[in-house]
Amino acid sequence: MKKKSLKNGNFWILIAVFMMLLLFYSSSQTYQQQSQIGTLGHLLKDEPFKETFGKINFCYANRQVSLSNLGYLSIVEFFIRKGAHFFSYFVIGMSLFLGFSKKYKSLIFSASLSIILATSYACLDEFHQMLTGGRTPLIQDVVLDFSGATSIVITLLIFKLIQRQKIYSADKK
Repeated sequence: MKKKSLKNGNFWILIAVFMMLLLFYSSSQTYQQQSQIGTLGHLLKDEPFKETFGKINFCYANRQVSLSNLGYLSIVEFFIRKGAHFFSYFVIGMSLFLGFSKKYKSLIFSASLSIILATSYACLDEFHQMLTGGRTPLIQDVVLDFSGATSIVITLLIFKLIQRQKIYSADKK
């Protein structure tokens, strides 16, 4: 059974669905429920990389992201949260593409479908956050999610196209 689900792509699609369920649960929590400031305070007592964080200064969703504006623990948490956005949709995009590429012959179709579905879910996730108290839905987060999914899908697409070309070339010889 396990080999069959790997061959037909169902295993990978289930990973994507699992990630989506985790994100749905996460989006239903308020910012305060998700905050890791207390834990970070214990783990990062010596404030490692504070000097590096001091050089960071940019605007994200009309909010100034800098050490002087947010403070050490909040800027660390900001990067953890945004990294989680990128990584979650990286996994969703990868899983969808690996699943769909087993189900459909066209890699371009599989790649397009994976990116469209991952980005659509990102939009739904931000909408869900809008319905949750203490959360702020951001189009910038959707762009970050899209970037995570797209980066891995394009990378995998290139590898699979190269792999196909090598197989095709070897068969011609």
